Amino acid sequence: MTDREEKISELIKNELNNVDFFIAYGRGYDPIHVKPLFVYEEKDLDDLVMNIFCIHNNASYLKTVKDKKVGIVVKGCDSRAVVQLIQEGLINRDNLRIIGIPCTGVISIKKLKEKMDISRVTEAKVESDSVIIKTSDEEKRFEKDDLLADKCLWCQYPTPVIYDHLVGETIEPSRPKELEYKIVEEMEKEDLNVRFEYWNKELSRCIRCYACRNVCPMCVCQDQCVMESRNPHWISLKSNITEKVMIQLIHAIHLAGRCVSCGECERVCPMDIPIFKIKQKMNQIVEELFDYKAGIDLEATPPLYTFQVEEAKIKEREW
Repeated sequence: MTDREEKISELIKNELNNVDFFIAYGRGYDPIHVKPLFVYEEKDLDDLVMNIFCIHNNASYLKTVKDKKVGIVVKGCDSRAVVQLIQEGLINRDNLRIIGIPCTGVISIKKLKEKMDISRVTEAKVESDSVIIKTSDEEKRFEKDDLLADKCLWCQYPTPVIYDHLVGETIEPSRPKELEYKIVEEMEKEDLNVRFEYWNKELSRCIRCYACRNVCPMCVCQDQCVMESRNPHWISLKSNITEKVMIQLIHAIHLAGRCVSCGECERVCPMDIPIFKIKQKMNQIVEELFDYKAGIDLEATPPLYTFQVEEAKIKEREW
């Protein structure tokens, strides 16, 4: 274990008597794949890891265990989901023990896969700003920034916004904030018909596996999801573009003022559909209209949880 992993392990050991279990990161089937680790007793910590491949947002599991006392290890983006869940009364802060991990970015396996064959990785390590990947056939070195998940390129919250214990020094944001909506703004410069064709092409590949919904930390009503509801029957199971577009629009609208930009929806998509762009556009609208970003301030009220007769930045229609 690294020094950081030792500190995390020790903190979890000390907290196990205060919670039913702890959610952390565990060793996967090779050095570049990490899995969620559910720690019930000390021996479970043998598989603990905390490295640049810990991309998952483990806060997604909190919505299923709201009546239990749970510990969780979070990065900055993960912590935003925790805050948003608390704000909405979906989990109880008193039932949580949070270990915060300052983060300088995590690696996108998809980006790495585009650069090399990752089927036989034997070793992965970081040296300064480089990532070195060894396989049974070769060794390659990459610039870390070239492999970072897109969400890391504009991250303004490298230090968790909520925690009981912080492992490591606070990291000040250094990434350019203006990059967050750059891809959305570039797309909006295209003709409307071009954008329409783009989304028709992308969403036509959707296989309706619902992975994007299932992994989302804020999709909390899956037991009554309109995507699968039969009474009332909102959406059919037809595999046509109309239904596929409707699914993603519903998902985006239900996340208005709630999406914490973790990017999990796009990461888990087996068809590599860039659906996070839709959430980014929704986030941009909410930020411009309400000066609000989800999961930042525990005392703030999400804009769609309030009502004002007149909104400062919304022009009322003249009937």
